[in-house]
Amino acid sequence: MQKFSLTGPLAFEPIFMERIWGGRRLQSEFAKNLPRHGRIGESWEIVDREVAQGVVRDGPLRGKTLHELWTEHRQEIFGDVVNRERFPLLVKLLDAQEKLSLQVHPPEKVAMELGSEAKTEFWYVAAADPNAELFVGLREPITAEEFKSVLDKKTVADCVHTIRVKAGDAMFLPAGRFHAVGAGNLLVEIQQNSDTTYRVFDWQRLNEHGKPRELHLDQALASIDFNDVRPKLIEPKGELLIRHELFEIQKWNLNSPREIVSAGQFAIGACLSGKLQCADVAFAAGEFFLVPAETQNRQIKPASEETSLLRVTIPV
Repeated sequence: MQKFSLTGPLAFEPIFMERIWGGRRLQSEFAKNLPRHGRIGESWEIVDREVAQGVVRDGPLRGKTLHELWTEHRQEIFGDVVNRERFPLLVKLLDAQEKLSLQVHPPEKVAMELGSEAKTEFWYVAAADPNAELFVGLREPITAEEFKSVLDKKTVADCVHTIRVKAGDAMFLPAGRFHAVGAGNLLVEIQQNSDTTYRVFDWQRLNEHGKPRELHLDQALASIDFNDVRPKLIEPKGELLIRHELFEIQKWNLNSPREIVSAGQFAIGACLSGKLQCADVAFAAGEFFLVPAETQNRQIKPASEETSLLRVTIPV
């Protein structure tokens, strides 16, 4: 096996995804080098999927995929983490120029029954237009049978709980939570490594062929948590935003140098504002990096005023 020296962070080439609800804000807000044309809704920043692979951008591991790192250099880069077939997280940026479909991701048990993948996720609002909203949970208690009746009457949008949001807000979305991203939101999304989505309602929107997009009503009814009523935004506890078995996420305002993670553990950093530096590699707002468990330099330091980042780790 190839030997190499881990001296600093790993950055990956982003993968841009066209979406019917996407726009061009990733370029204007975060200077992403988007394709010349198209509505880009997602930038997959750290990804290990069969259909999409993050590729290391620079350094001795340049050209290696995330899956190759996961299978060939697990201990050196990721330390003592849960043993899964693939890296367990998927990290994205989302540009919602229009609102997404009302949808749900299945919990573990339901996903196993349906032959799909469970998906719990976290949203951080990086930027938001005035009056931007998130649709999360149910507005009032309702049974599955009552919800099915609402589906038949095409009034399902009246059932979802709506929250007005601004930059800096955060939301946890356990699998089973009925939800959608509202128009005018630019989000950091940290989620289970899954791409299973069951659409419930798509606002009578038509695709590029002039037809409605596919809905997945039976699967959605099996997945929705009907006891999930009026959830609230995350209330930070100091720097801690969320601690869950899948991930721990902190928001740091970086005023002085500090170590992003202890030796033997890895961390993902997402620069939110300003600029920061890790082992002589600079990162600007909208850029992501992975600090390996056995790297020789885990210190990050601000390179401009008002620098902030998300720090993502996986509990051991």
